[in-house]
Amino acid sequence: MPARDPLDDLRLLIQSRTCIIFLEADEEDRAVALLRRLAARMQLPFFAWSPTKGLRRDGGEAAIYGTADAGQALAHVEASRLPALYCFEGLGAYLENPMVAARLKDAAEPFARSTGALIVTGPSTTPPEAVKSLCATLRLPSPQLSDYRDLLQRVIHELSKRMPVTVQMKSEDFGRLLNNLKGLTLAEAERILTRAIVEDGRLSPEDLAAVVQAKRAVVEREGVLEYFPAEESLSDIADLAGLKSWLAQRRSILADPSRAAEFGLGFPKGVLLLGVPGCGKSLCAKAVAKEWGLPLLKLDPARLYDKYVGESEKSFRKAMETAERLAPTVLWIDELEKAFSSSGEAEDGGLSRRIFGTFLSWMQDRKGDIFIVATANDVSALPPEFLRKGRFDEIFFLDLPDAAARAALFTIHLKKRGKDPSLFDLPLLVAKTDGFGGAEVEQAIVAGLYTAYAGHGELTTRILLDEIARTRPLAQTMGEKIRWLREWAKDRTRGAA
Repeated sequence: MPARDPLDDLRLLIQSRTCIIFLEADEEDRAVALLRRLAARMQLPFFAWSPTKGLRRDGGEAAIYGTADAGQALAHVEASRLPALYCFEGLGAYLENPMVAARLKDAAEPFARSTGALIVTGPSTTPPEAVKSLCATLRLPSPQLSDYRDLLQRVIHELSKRMPVTVQMKSEDFGRLLNNLKGLTLAEAERILTRAIVEDGRLSPEDLAAVVQAKRAVVEREGVLEYFPAEESLSDIADLAGLKSWLAQRRSILADPSRAAEFGLGFPKGVLLLGVPGCGKSLCAKAVAKEWGLPLLKLDPARLYDKYVGESEKSFRKAMETAERLAPTVLWIDELEKAFSSSGEAEDGGLSRRIFGTFLSWMQDRKGDIFIVATANDVSALPPEFLRKGRFDEIFFLDLPDAAARAALFTIHLKKRGKDPSLFDLPLLVAKTDGFGGAEVEQAIVAGLYTAYAGHGELTTRILLDEIARTRPLAQTMGEKIRWLREWAKDRTRGAA
């Protein structure tokens, strides 16, 4: 369903004699431009006020004398009784003053009998009691793909007048670029695109990295979620052919979302990865973001509860709003059971249950293309609502790697550290690591490297075998729990291998 035009919503409110409209907007310039278009469409005079410039009629050379003061500006509106649109930029900061709130009410009441309105723009503001009966609140929606497309065309056109510009983008590259711009303000997007083109005189797929980096800055500024650089790819993951194939099928939607929508497909919801610790669940989250070319955001349960003591619900909502703004993105929730344990209600006064309910509602109604990769080690601690079909697109079970997967793990991790796998007895190493997880195989190699380095020698099969012999894998220390988990997952999940 196409997004509603905010111009239509504003005009409907004004025609229904709503005297005051609080227009929540992250970009003042965009809000003012929208209201200017609305005034032209309704054939009404347009006035704009700011605390630095005062009240000025659009097209006028000077502000009305004495109207830099908010109260005086509202008094002028009341005295003029002119049917018009009045945009008061940032007035919300002054409404704690009862006199200014009373002036706002007096200035607005005549619009109940004539055409026009007072529109207060800026961040979210709670209307004062004096004007609640006269006002409505409207949120200016985030820019749509069409807005970014128009912006991109304008930036290229304007820069082409000043310098040679080469565009080296295919249709799917443009689609990825526009999708990655979503969540940025138009001003932020314009700065990024301009800089990317000016640096080398061209627009190419490599410029997508600049957009992703800009989104990282937004996350760091908000300070709730963590931004993770997506460095690993699916090729760094041994085996898991079933999961890789499933993800590859859904990746095509990102290249051409419009065609997918026409075909009846929406953006995928996400996956829940259950399994033995150390078998690559977290690595999968990073790899999805890398393969799909999307920012990777991590919601850390410990950070959610510990850093914002007493404000956990508020910080959780803020985290979800940030994720929506940066969509499309991958949202990684590691060890899901720690955030929403079904047994923690008595310990935290029901806080985890309340946040869990908020999260379920958000999953159902979330705005923006957000692919959730949630991981869990202890399925018995998860609320049963998470396991209901439809919460996630699929639930995958990641088991301990078999012999072929362990051989691939040795190859991947030895190459990653500059070692030639052909110099090692891989069949013997694979045989000796039966029951090892991926993390345990990697740590055996890391420990072997330390031993070889301390002895001023090279890493050998013998050194690796010694490290393997000293390792007690989870298959031994948690054998009963792993067997129970495998039995539980047999008919309830899809195998990732």
